[in-house]
Amino acid sequence: MNKLLCSFIALSLVSGAYAQQSESYKKRPTLVFNGSLNDFTTAARIKNSSLAGVLNNNDWTRAADMTPVIGVRYLQGLSEHVDANVRLDMSFLNYPFTNRPAISQDRALFQADAGVNVKLLSDRYIFTPYLHAGVGAQMYSAAWFGAYMPVGGGLQFNLGKGNTFVFSDFQYRIGLTDGVANHFNYSLGVGTPIVAKKEKAMIAPPPPPPPAPVDTDKDGIVDSLDKCPTVAGLAKYQGCPVPDTDKDGINDENDKCPTVPGVAKYDGCPVPDTDKDGINDEEDKCPTVAGLARYKGCPIPDTDGDGINDEEDKCPTVAGVAANNGCPDVAPVLNSIAKSIYFTSGTAKFAIPKRAQSKLDSVVTLLQQYPNLTLEIEGHTDNTGSAKINKALSQKRADAIVKAITAKGIAADRLKATGYGSEKPVASNKTTKGRGLNRRTEIIGKFN
Repeated sequence: MNKLLCSFIALSLVSGAYAQQSESYKKRPTLVFNGSLNDFTTAARIKNSSLAGVLNNNDWTRAADMTPVIGVRYLQGLSEHVDANVRLDMSFLNYPFTNRPAISQDRALFQADAGVNVKLLSDRYIFTPYLHAGVGAQMYSAAWFGAYMPVGGGLQFNLGKGNTFVFSDFQYRIGLTDGVANHFNYSLGVGTPIVAKKEKAMIAPPPPPPPAPVDTDKDGIVDSLDKCPTVAGLAKYQGCPVPDTDKDGINDENDKCPTVPGVAKYDGCPVPDTDKDGINDEEDKCPTVAGLARYKGCPIPDTDGDGINDEEDKCPTVAGVAANNGCPDVAPVLNSIAKSIYFTSGTAKFAIPKRAQSKLDSVVTLLQQYPNLTLEIEGHTDNTGSAKINKALSQKRADAIVKAITAKGIAADRLKATGYGSEKPVASNKTTKGRGLNRRTEIIGKFN
């Protein structure tokens, strides 16, 4: 008994300690309706033997053999973790007195107790376990009174925002006076606060006195009417400066191009582009003629004046023709030279008349004058002999000309020799004259 009293005192001290904490989750006054069972039989068995013996023999009383109880409970928070608990229960039973004779019929038993619930968590949580201790008194058959101490614990289930709670309790009620029987009580209850949650009233401060008219920028327009109160402006612009729509530093009243950024030199307009080539006149070296940025606004140059611009002209410093990509038409010269070279039938030897020797030198001169000029030397035969022999013979004739030109200092990679045999006749092979014309050389020039 002394131990139980000490426990109750300790719980009360803990309650006082918790009461110093914040009260933001203190339980409001709450009314709980309980349904419970009183179990006198199991408590008596434990007293006569032991708790271990009852558990080992599975000798715990069935719920059907316990006494049903109805009751009501009042809870109020002392702190976030401690609730005051007042409870009243009523049941009908033949009370199992200790050291007193039993009454032969069921009578009403009223039990009332007061105590505290010490919660491990505050009401902000869904599940809150707690311990309970208190003191109680009971009246049986309106004539007999006794005292007891309830101790135990339970689980509180918060159904949302602290408005409704479900409680599951387990108590062991210890008799403190003669005749009061120890017993267990198992209860289930539902409760809800009976006092609305107090909301802090917000008192609006009195309105401040109206401020005196202020003109921060001293432009003669009070701030309440000034759309630019910190920058001096004009009434026509509602207290703002003259606008600069295009943000070029020139206000719209002085800007001839108010919606396009420009420069003061051109009265707020952009630098002009007379020839509309995308390069303004101040950077355009040919401001009246459309050109390109890489030529500083001028057109692509035509250095040799042949009507073909330098970017398309393979011979930009020598006048030429479009058909030859801006290079001179060397075909007449090459054709003339080629016609001066004749071959004896069946040989790769060629002979150039003395009057045509200078023409071969002209080929060399052309190659020296135009470094990007290459030549293709074609060798041809008449149809005398087999095609295989003629093919090899024509190749030797073309090679012989290449050799003659390279002997004059021209690089071999600028010359290509191809023998076609009798595949490309220019005259009939049925006559001596025609066969002579077919034994020929053609020189084709190309500019790379």
